[in-house]
This record gives sequence, structure tokens and C-alpha cells, in this order.
Amino acid sequence: MPLYYQVMGFALWHQSPLLYCAGTHEYRPMGTAIIGDQGLFEPRDFSQLRSSPARGRDGFVGYFASLNEVNQFLRQKSRPKPNRRNSHRILATFG
Repeated sequence: MPLYYQVMGFALWHQSPLLYCAGTHEYRPMGTAIIGDQGLFEPRDFSQLRSSPARGRDGFVGYFASLNEVNQFLRQKSRPKPNRRNSHRILATFG
């Protein structure tokens, strides 16, 4: 007996200043969404009339299991990173 899985997958590209995301849900293509590189994706952004960039094309970021995972990745990328350059000095004075 064959096993059937509900497959969801999203491919993400960053071609500044745009983000492209192509998705599938339960083997049905959702289409492609295009937003600005400071935004987050929503299901209503996807259209089957748009085509996605080629997988090997420059700007390919990777594959994600869910749209929430894509948006979490985008939130982490846009958050400023803490300055760790002199953090050892601060810890040394309080330690």
C-alpha cells in the first residue's frame, strides 16, 4: 500500500529589492508571490498566474516547510544584530 503525504513546500529567492516565494500545498501549486524585501508573505499574496524564478538562478535562498517558517526567517534577517565586538570586555569587568 503506497503512503501519501500532504506536502507543503516553499522556495524563496531574494533579488533586491524583491522577494519571490513559490509554494505548493497538498500537491497543488499555490503559485508565486512577490513582495518587497522588507515585508512578510501572506497566503493571499500567491497567484498561479505568476511564474517563479529558476531554482538555480542567482538569489535562491532555500526551501522551507511552511509559510510561517519563511516569515520567521525573514524576521530574523531584518532584525539588527547585536554588537559583540567588545562584549568580552564588559563581561570581564562584571565577572
